[in-house]
Amino acid sequence: MAVWNGLSKKVADAVKSCKPLMMQPFLVSEKGSVSNLVTTADTSVQERLRAALYEILPRAGFLGEETQETITSESYWVVDPIDGTSNFVRGMRMSVISVALVEHGEEVLGVIYDPYTEDVFSAEKGSGAYRNGTRLRVSDRDFSHALFFTAFSVYEKKFAHACQSVLADVYAQCDDFRRLGTAALELCCLAGGQGELYFEMRLFPWDWAAAAVILREADGVIGTIDGETLRHDRPSLVLAANSEENFSKLKTLVEKHVPRLPY
Repeated sequence: MAVWNGLSKKVADAVKSCKPLMMQPFLVSEKGSVSNLVTTADTSVQERLRAALYEILPRAGFLGEETQETITSESYWVVDPIDGTSNFVRGMRMSVISVALVEHGEEVLGVIYDPYTEDVFSAEKGSGAYRNGTRLRVSDRDFSHALFFTAFSVYEKKFAHACQSVLADVYAQCDDFRRLGTAALELCCLAGGQGELYFEMRLFPWDWAAAAVILREADGVIGTIDGETLRHDRPSLVLAANSEENFSKLKTLVEKHVPRLPY
C-alpha cells in the first residue's frame, strides 16, 4: 500500500487545529515589497503544521513558504500556512491553509482548508477528490462558457502587461473571469465545477501543489507551457482547465503572449 493512503484525514485534522492561530490578533510585515506580506499567524500556523506533519510521517521533509530550506528527502510536505495573506490582512475572509505531500517528485496528497466556511478539500492519488466528504468533479463546460481565474503577477509587476494580454485574449472567447487572491482556492473551484480555466504567470509550489492533486483527482488538468515543467524548487507558470480540450486551447492562447518562461 502506498505510504499516503489514508493519511488525508490525519492531515485534515492537523490543518483544522490551526484555525485558532488564524483567529487571534496578529502582526504584519513585508517580504521585499508592499504586496508580499507575512503575518505572525503565517509563521505560527507553519510551525504548528511542521510539528504535526512530522508526527504523521517522520521521514518526510518540509518545504514551507515562510522558511528557506533545501529538500534532500524523497518524500516531503509542501505547505502554505495562509494562501491569500493579503486577503487575510484585510479581513476579507478568503484565505486557506494548503498542505501537499510529494513522493519522488510527484504530488500525491493534497488538503486545503477554508477556516471561514469550514470546507475541507482533500485528495489522495488514485482515490478521488472530495469537499467535506462529497466527491468533486470538474464541469463539462466548453471554452465559450468557461469562467477564467487569473491574476497579474503581483510580486513581479514587470510581467503584468503579458498577463493582461492573455486575459484580453481569453476573455474575448470565454464567459467571464475572476480574481480571488488565493490560487489554492481558485484551483479548488475548478475541481468543484465552479470554474473551468486558470492561468498564473508565476506561482511557487506551495501555491499550487495541494490543489494539483485535488484537481487531477476531480478529472481536471494542470500543467504549464511547452518546454517547461511544474517545479518544486522554483516558481512556475501554471495553467489548468476542466478538460484536455480547454487546456490545449488555453495553452495556445497563453503561449502567443508568453512563448517562453520570462524568469
